[in-house]
Amino acid sequence: MSLGQQLAPHLPFLRRYGRALTGSQAQGDKYVRATLEAIVAAPEEFPRDVDPRLGLYRMFQGIWTSANVDGEQATSAADTDGEGHEAVARARLARMTPLSRQALLLTAMEGFTPEDAAYLIEVDTSEVESLVAEALAEIEKQTRARVLIIEDEPIIAMDIETIVRDLGHDVTGVAVTRDEAVALAMEDRPGLVLADIQLADDSSGIDAVKDILAEFEVPVIFITAFPERLLTGERPEPTFLITKPFQRSTVKAAISQALFFDQATVPA
Repeated sequence: MSLGQQLAPHLPFLRRYGRALTGSQAQGDKYVRATLEAIVAAPEEFPRDVDPRLGLYRMFQGIWTSANVDGEQATSAADTDGEGHEAVARARLARMTPLSRQALLLTAMEGFTPEDAAYLIEVDTSEVESLVAEALAEIEKQTRARVLIIEDEPIIAMDIETIVRDLGHDVTGVAVTRDEAVALAMEDRPGLVLADIQLADDSSGIDAVKDILAEFEVPVIFITAFPERLLTGERPEPTFLITKPFQRSTVKAAISQALFFDQATVPA
């Protein structure tokens, strides 16, 4: 099997990581493209002594690190206007350690072990746990929101609601159908939406989210057993996607990171 064939199944998830890390699908995809170009240009430099997925993320980390100085993204004037979504992200980045965010996303969202995460960000394994704790504490301190949950399984909905409240956020409601989700969003505008795909009346959480986004912008995290329905490379594609069954730490990381990049949650 060629290297390209080995790496292909992991690319959608690398794109997810890139989007979560940068807060922008376009920016994240730039790093993914640069990674693939580097592999094509010098395939002999690809790590052959580790699992292909680990090697792919290691190459990505090298590209990310080389493009950042002191935790601030080195973008050209053409990429940024100094205002809006990415400016908010950069302002927050200046207040926290980039390594801690990478450790958090790699372990909690991408599912790497602390040992693998340590290899990817080039630190001792013993440092990973403290970096993750640092990231969660810092992000949670900076973000608070009102959250709408779209989930038709009562036990899962209760678990998600507990996680949300434990993080200090409020829950505006729990919807089990597309129509109920849209109605709740219009009645009490949320600052974050957590949505399943398959809902109680066979309606779609994807359609519910599209209806809501047609009315106003809000960050969305999909929590689903069917990630392949969303990791298609087509728009709209979620920046944040959690696969069921999920770990509580994964949900916490995704919520914190989603709000971290949302302009509406800038502290006064």
